[in-house]
Amino acid sequence: MNTKEDYSSYEDLLERYRPACPDGFNFSYDVLDAKDPGQTALIHVDDAGIRREYDFGFFQDTSKRLADALTRRGIKRGDRIMLILYRRVEYWTAMLALHRIGALPIPSPSLLTTKDITQRVNYANICGIICEDSITERVEAARADCPSLRLMVQVDGTPGEGWVDYEAILAEAAPAFPRTAETPCGDDPMVIFFSSGTTGLPKMVLHNFNYPCSHFSTGALWHDLCPGDIHLTLSDTGWAKSVWGKFYGQWLADAVVFVWDFRGKFEADALLRIMSENKISTFCAPPTVYRFLVREDLSRHDLSSLRHCTTAGELLNDSVFHAWEKALGMPIYEGYGQTETTLQVATFKFMKPKPGSIGKPVPGWDIVLLDETGTPVPQGEEGEICIRIDKPVLGLFDSYMDEPEKTASVKFDGWYHTGDKAWADEDGFLWFMGRTDDLIKSSGYRIGPFEVESALVAHDAVIEAAVTGVPDDVRGQVVKATVVLSAGYEGSEELTKTLQAFVRELTAPYKYPRIIEYVADLPKTISGKIKRKEIREADLKKYAK
Repeated sequence: MNTKEDYSSYEDLLERYRPACPDGFNFSYDVLDAKDPGQTALIHVDDAGIRREYDFGFFQDTSKRLADALTRRGIKRGDRIMLILYRRVEYWTAMLALHRIGALPIPSPSLLTTKDITQRVNYANICGIICEDSITERVEAARADCPSLRLMVQVDGTPGEGWVDYEAILAEAAPAFPRTAETPCGDDPMVIFFSSGTTGLPKMVLHNFNYPCSHFSTGALWHDLCPGDIHLTLSDTGWAKSVWGKFYGQWLADAVVFVWDFRGKFEADALLRIMSENKISTFCAPPTVYRFLVREDLSRHDLSSLRHCTTAGELLNDSVFHAWEKALGMPIYEGYGQTETTLQVATFKFMKPKPGSIGKPVPGWDIVLLDETGTPVPQGEEGEICIRIDKPVLGLFDSYMDEPEKTASVKFDGWYHTGDKAWADEDGFLWFMGRTDDLIKSSGYRIGPFEVESALVAHDAVIEAAVTGVPDDVRGQVVKATVVLSAGYEGSEELTKTLQAFVRELTAPYKYPRIIEYVADLPKTISGKIKRKEIREADLKKYAK
């Protein structure tokens, strides 16, 4: 397994770093059980502000007990178990217990409706659910329409008929769950993540037991974690980003996972207070969060413990990057990956960041930008981000579970096709353009929505923006922006002209939005990703002739 080293440059990283995973690897046995039981593993602050520290001994004990308890109740290797647990400590225990058994956890967001739960349980043939008591009512409403469900475990509260009490089964379970010759490992199936489904029903992304090893690059290198560091990634546990920043890579790097289990509306000032009070060392959040943070008076908070910041999930606009760097004296390092992968592209601490660039390929990911014929594109030209798969790639998903046709549609001819577009500059830095379906073709130009959106949100009047192309007889398509305004601003012809001029200054003149529509909010998936397809469909009805 890899160990943390200091690298002097990207070239040095390529020369010396080789992602690796031991044969027969199982994270619960080979990482968790090897830790000093007294070493701090996780710090948890709940919505009431109560702070608790948990050592590795706690997770060693509870994960073994839960594995025993679930096995006694019929859960076995290969069974699929849905977890809806917000950011509760029980999420980590459940994941680790299921890794011991070889049952497949399916982390799921707390925003799932009864309809969503019914659909996913039946789609994935899920046999068990472990959820917080606040979710029970929704699961119970779905239960009659989910014939595969046979075990339902409730965390907190008094369980109703047909439900099992989490604490009760943990208390009565055996304190040991030994590894055997049948314990799953290596290439065996380990975890399923539902993709966010911006263009259709979510897919079940299957990763094997080697997958956590690839997150060493995420934690030790990208997050720059050292033993004892306290790392905060702002993410719900229902998505793969949670295990990017709150689990495998952080513990592989011997760092402490910090969890803020806030409920309700995100408040930037509250986050800054939490970071200050708990001496956060390294931090990762989506660009949207940084946009809210730089609007606060950062000098009011003691962030002297913070030494390294990262971001992923969307593009970071220049103004936020420079505002953060000016206020705190440190840059923000961008990264890129998918639910189907771990960290593929990143800017590391030994590289000078280029604001707006996602960085360079991470060792272990042989990335080439291909055109529609499968030919590599020249420098400066856009191409699809593709990964060479003629040999095994540590961290790449195995398949879309139960859907070989969908898997074959993205894995073929020796490549995994991400469906994302980018271009490379003269220094080898990659610049993300968006999903292939999202690109706008206007007067012979191909325009990525992210660059225009990034320019728009740099203006004080704009909180969020979604850029799409609408039909035009002359240009083929023109750029349209759907905009959510900041408090105190109202949509008007004058504001539209102001925003158009602002975008012209920050990007090429042909990229400015010729149409701007003001809305109260944008259509999004439950993971918070913009549903541009839904906006495009509405645009077609409105603008098509």
